[in-house]
Amino acid sequence: MSDAAQPTAAEVRAAAEAVKVALDRHLDAVERRSGEDDPAVYAAFNELAATAEAYDELLYDAYDEVTPFEIPGDDTLPAYAGPEEPNALSVLIRRDYAVIEPQRLLAQAQRVADLDPDADTDTGGAPGGMAGVVGSSVHAALGVLFGEYEPDEIASRHKEFGLEEGDSTLWVAAADTPAEPGDWLGAPFDQADPQRVICRFDVSAVFDEEPDLDDDGLDDGLDDDDSLDPLDDDGLDVDGLDDDDSPRGRRPAHGR
Repeated sequence: MSDAAQPTAAEVRAAAEAVKVALDRHLDAVERRSGEDDPAVYAAFNELAATAEAYDELLYDAYDEVTPFEIPGDDTLPAYAGPEEPNALSVLIRRDYAVIEPQRLLAQAQRVADLDPDADTDTGGAPGGMAGVVGSSVHAALGVLFGEYEPDEIASRHKEFGLEEGDSTLWVAAADTPAEPGDWLGAPFDQADPQRVICRFDVSAVFDEEPDLDDDGLDDGLDDDDSLDPLDDDGLDVDGLDDDDSPRGRRPAHGR
């Protein structure tokens, strides 16, 4: 139990009462729902999740106890409020990476810089231009690699660049009209409206299936197809697929 300012019994009781009210509102919204994507049900669901999470935290802080409820993350889309027949669309992509092998990253960027030492990059005025700094600066190396390769190629070859994939998501959002050239370049993500998302695709380790178990009930550490992947002379996968054997799960698309 934390020694920080703990909530009072009255605060915990008030949080419990808020959960009861939210439960009633959620049930009422469900009983009166007008369709599968009724916004009132979404709103009541989010209110119930927020109040339940607040109660759980206060209960733990005050009494070192928890509830039996698993509070879902707020990763569901609200009801679609975009045009029924979109005339334009935006594709919003986020991919997270961790730099786990800086030396590999630096070496790959240095190789690119050596092939084109006059390429434009932000070197901070360092002597020798790009070729003189990318071998010792992760910041400069990332700029070089992402300037040289398309994002999809980075995604398929991330291990070569000393990167490890994190979560990723892709949103397809409806728009009323195509944007004018240069319209949103100053703030490209400010207009991302979840209510206009037609579908989304998420990839995360949290969606992993249960590990494969051998006859002893132990995880053998191998995917089902690991023993079947063809290898070239260097031991590299040559099945023509991108490197998606990392321990991340893919969640089915959220569609409209």
